[in-house]
Amino acid sequence: MAGRLEGKVAVITGGAGGIGSATGQLFAEEGARIVLVDRDTAALADVAARIAAAVPGAALVTLVEDMGEEAASRRIVEATIGAFGRIDVLVNNAGIRAYEPLAVARTETWESILRVNLLSYALLTREAIDHLRASGRGSVVNISSTHAVNPRAGMGQYDVAKAGIISMTKTLAFEEARHGIRANAVCPGLTLTPFHVRRAAEAGRSRQDLDDEAKGGCLAGRWADPREIAYPILWLASDEASYVTATAIMVDGGRFVT
Repeated sequence: MAGRLEGKVAVITGGAGGIGSATGQLFAEEGARIVLVDRDTAALADVAARIAAAVPGAALVTLVEDMGEEAASRRIVEATIGAFGRIDVLVNNAGIRAYEPLAVARTETWESILRVNLLSYALLTREAIDHLRASGRGSVVNISSTHAVNPRAGMGQYDVAKAGIISMTKTLAFEEARHGIRANAVCPGLTLTPFHVRRAAEAGRSRQDLDDEAKGGCLAGRWADPREIAYPILWLASDEASYVTATAIMVDGGRFVT
């Protein structure tokens, strides 16, 4: 069914990354007017060009913002209202990583991870809440991770933030149901984004190495394409999911729990 987001305005943070850009293009294909936010100017421009080529006439605004800055949330909302006059969907997807065992995790790393990966979700939602309420059918989709419920060694700060996202999502759903706002989380599993490809190359690992890793990581035996994560996000953003709130959907190919 085409036009599943026709007439809706969506804000997507982390819009230049693999999942964010795939979600932006899919939303455009389904009729949404979109604001893509990222701190990487060049990558954001590249994504915007790709979407424009794939979806002629797409209504798209790009904003270069660092979600670690509190004032960014206010600027994003102001720019969105200035461009499109409303906000119906908010996809909080921005994220950064750190690789520090908890025994040596630095305070500054904790602070940066929590600012971007958790606090920015709360702050942008707070700034957008009046507009989401005015929509009457507002939807917040927060991108968490399977590691929120299946943490691993070496990325405790990231996994703690992702777990916090699920808790915050459920609280938001309970608080905002009376205003017609639904809040849900998507928890991606192994997703082959440019970040993973680049990091593997820097470590001297091949695409075959990555594929072999995925075979032992989930029942599907492969990485997800970012668009496969974007589809559940689309569904939750759309009115098709009108009876779905306060939930976290695992989109992980049947990830093995260790």
